[in-house]
Amino acid sequence: MQSKIAYYRIILSASDSHIYYVSVLASRRHGTLYIGVTNDLIRRVQEHRECMLPGFTKRYGVHRLVYFEMFGEIGEAIAREKKLKRWRRDWKIALIEENNLEWDDLWPRLAQ
Repeated sequence: MQSKIAYYRIILSASDSHIYYVSVLASRRHGTLYIGVTNDLIRRVQEHRECMLPGFTKRYGVHRLVYFEMFGEIGEAIAREKKLKRWRRDWKIALIEENNLEWDDLWPRLAQ
Protein backbone atom coordinates (compact mmCIF):
# COMPACT_ATOMS: atom_id res chain seq x y z
CA MET A 1 0.00 0.00 0.00
CA GLN A 2 2.93 2.37 0.67
CA SER A 3 3.98 2.42 -3.01
CA LYS A 4 0.39 3.14 -4.05
CA ILE A 5 0.30 6.11 -1.66
CA ALA A 6 3.49 7.56 -3.18
CA TYR A 7 2.04 7.13 -6.68
CA TYR A 8 -1.24 8.81 -5.72
CA ARG A 9 0.59 11.68 -4.00
CA ILE A 10 2.38 12.41 -7.30
CA ILE A 11 -0.90 12.40 -9.19
CA LEU A 12 -2.64 14.56 -6.58
CA SER A 13 0.19 17.10 -6.65
CA ALA A 14 -0.23 17.49 -10.41
CA SER A 15 -3.51 19.33 -9.69
CA ASP A 16 -5.07 18.13 -12.92
CA SER A 17 -8.70 19.23 -12.74
CA HIS A 18 -9.62 16.35 -15.04
CA ILE A 19 -9.10 13.74 -12.35
CA TYR A 20 -12.12 12.82 -10.26
CA TYR A 21 -12.16 10.76 -7.08
CA VAL A 22 -14.68 8.49 -5.43
CA SER A 23 -13.81 8.27 -1.76
CA VAL A 24 -14.94 6.19 1.18
CA LEU A 25 -14.63 7.76 4.60
CA ALA A 26 -15.27 5.95 7.87
CA SER A 27 -15.80 6.92 11.49
CA ARG A 28 -13.63 3.99 12.62
CA ARG A 29 -12.91 0.41 11.56
CA HIS A 30 -16.25 -1.17 10.59
CA GLY A 31 -17.93 2.09 11.60
CA THR A 32 -20.21 4.48 9.76
CA LEU A 33 -19.33 4.86 6.06
CA TYR A 34 -19.66 7.81 3.70
CA ILE A 35 -19.15 7.64 -0.07
CA GLY A 36 -18.63 10.78 -2.12
CA VAL A 37 -17.17 12.15 -5.35
CA THR A 38 -14.87 15.17 -5.83
CA ASN A 39 -12.27 16.67 -8.16
CA ASP A 40 -10.02 17.69 -5.21
CA LEU A 41 -9.59 14.80 -2.81
CA ILE A 42 -7.25 16.50 -0.35
CA ARG A 43 -9.44 19.60 0.00
CA ARG A 44 -12.65 17.60 0.30
CA VAL A 45 -11.35 15.22 2.95
CA GLN A 46 -9.90 18.15 4.89
CA GLU A 47 -13.34 19.80 4.87
CA HIS A 48 -14.82 16.62 6.35
CA ARG A 49 -12.01 16.24 8.90
CA GLU A 50 -12.39 19.82 10.13
CA CYS A 51 -16.21 19.65 10.14
CA MET A 52 -16.33 22.69 7.87
CA LEU A 53 -19.61 21.58 6.32
CA PRO A 54 -22.80 20.63 8.12
CA GLY A 55 -24.27 17.24 7.35
CA PHE A 56 -23.75 13.52 7.58
CA THR A 57 -19.98 13.36 8.11
CA LYS A 58 -20.05 16.01 10.82
CA ARG A 59 -23.05 14.44 12.56
CA TYR A 60 -21.55 10.93 12.63
CA GLY A 61 -17.84 11.79 12.99
CA VAL A 62 -16.86 10.32 9.63
CA HIS A 63 -13.37 11.72 9.07
CA ARG A 64 -11.07 8.82 8.14
CA LEU A 65 -10.23 8.33 4.42
CA VAL A 66 -10.05 4.56 4.04
CA TYR A 67 -10.42 4.05 0.28
CA PHE A 68 -10.53 5.98 -2.98
CA GLU A 69 -10.55 5.48 -6.73
CA MET A 70 -9.54 7.84 -9.56
CA PHE A 71 -11.37 8.53 -12.82
CA GLY A 72 -10.69 10.62 -15.92
CA GLU A 73 -14.34 11.46 -16.54
CA ILE A 74 -16.82 12.92 -14.06
CA GLY A 75 -19.61 10.71 -15.43
CA GLU A 76 -17.61 7.58 -14.65
CA ALA A 77 -16.90 8.81 -11.12
CA ILE A 78 -20.56 9.62 -10.45
CA ALA A 79 -21.67 6.25 -11.84
CA ARG A 80 -19.18 4.44 -9.59
CA GLU A 81 -20.27 6.48 -6.55
CA LYS A 82 -23.90 5.56 -7.18
CA LYS A 83 -22.99 1.91 -7.69
CA LEU A 84 -21.01 1.75 -4.44
CA LYS A 85 -23.84 3.44 -2.55
CA ARG A 86 -26.18 0.66 -3.71
CA TRP A 87 -23.79 -2.10 -2.60
CA ARG A 88 -24.44 -4.16 0.49
CA ARG A 89 -22.42 -3.09 3.51
CA ASP A 90 -20.38 -6.32 3.59
CA TRP A 91 -19.31 -5.73 -0.03
CA LYS A 92 -18.12 -2.22 0.86
CA ILE A 93 -16.15 -3.58 3.81
CA ALA A 94 -14.55 -6.23 1.58
CA LEU A 95 -13.55 -3.56 -0.95
CA ILE A 96 -11.92 -1.45 1.76
CA GLU A 97 -10.13 -4.40 3.34
CA GLU A 98 -8.80 -5.65 -0.03
CA ASN A 99 -6.77 -2.47 -0.19
CA ASN A 100 -6.53 -1.25 3.40
CA LEU A 101 -6.86 -4.17 5.80
CA GLU A 102 -6.31 -2.11 8.95
CA TRP A 103 -8.55 0.76 7.81
CA ASP A 104 -5.62 3.17 8.14
CA ASP A 105 -6.41 6.82 7.51
CA LEU A 106 -4.87 7.48 4.07
CA TRP A 107 -5.29 11.25 4.18
CA PRO A 108 -2.16 12.19 6.20
CA ARG A 109 0.12 10.39 3.74
CA LEU A 110 -1.61 11.92 0.72
CA ALA A 111 -1.64 15.45 2.14
CA GLN A 112 2.12 15.57 2.91
